[in-house]
Amino acid sequence: MKIYDAHCDVLSKMWNDPTLSFLDGADLHTNLKQMRSAGAGLQLFAIYIPERVPDSAKFDCALEMVEIFYERIVKPYDDVIAVYSKEDIERLPAGKIGAMLTLEGCDAIGREITRLKALIRLGVRSVGLTWNYGNAACDGILESRGSGLSDFGKRIVDVHNEYDIWTDVSHLSVKAFWDVMDHANHVIATHSNVKKICAHPRNLDDDQLKALIKKDAVIGVTFVPKFLRNDRNASIADIIEHIDYISSLGGISNIALGSDFDGIDHVPSNLRSYEDYPKLIEELERRYSNKEVEGFLWRNLLERIPSKGRI
Repeated sequence: MKIYDAHCDVLSKMWNDPTLSFLDGADLHTNLKQMRSAGAGLQLFAIYIPERVPDSAKFDCALEMVEIFYERIVKPYDDVIAVYSKEDIERLPAGKIGAMLTLEGCDAIGREITRLKALIRLGVRSVGLTWNYGNAACDGILESRGSGLSDFGKRIVDVHNEYDIWTDVSHLSVKAFWDVMDHANHVIATHSNVKKICAHPRNLDDDQLKALIKKDAVIGVTFVPKFLRNDRNASIADIIEHIDYISSLGGISNIALGSDFDGIDHVPSNLRSYEDYPKLIEELERRYSNKEVEGFLWRNLLERIPSKGRI
């Protein structure tokens, strides 16, 4: 079965260490050789700007990661194809891997909508308004103020709606989450789990999960150990538990996978990199039908990818 993964931080990792090879970098959880062997079909690559980058340099940093995406991930390999819409992905020939850009946090655009539009023109198709803290758009989940969308944040969502861009609710404050649910046409949680199982603030409570399901949004179950178990000793069994729970809420057709590979230092004990994806698939097939497993792995995400191409 093919695999669509809604979130990884390869770009940030390669930006931090220019010596890393996307083809076979041993320090990457997600490299091309592993993706080929595991059956990758689509990978969403996040632009995440490290907090240490000064505000004045954040947009340049984002552009540098866009350059890494096109020059070091797409251009050198005939089987990696940049994609911008559902139709692009459906047209991929057999054996090709789609690569799509996302933005994890709007700190990179400051207070400039033109910067957001520039990144969309460069291929970004999903935008998280902030990381864990506050910025001009809204507060993140670890910002004690807990504010929702600012007027500027609402303008960002308006742009997303105009150009059929996903608004990503992973990392948002609770108030910002609900504001997005009220304003955004296309919503995704690229990498968040179930708070009822693991109490980490980054996880979503039942009301949030049910709202995402009602809005027919994608929920990317993530492999981050501290989002899987309260004691962080995570394994594939814990990933299955989160999938089971969301399914029990009626979200079986909303579940996708958002590994967060290369954005984490610790990984589940038996899912240490992309090449271990077949182990997860094997466990899913023990519990769910082929159609349901296909949904988790790729179909649920594909069906909700906005249709417009580049603007």
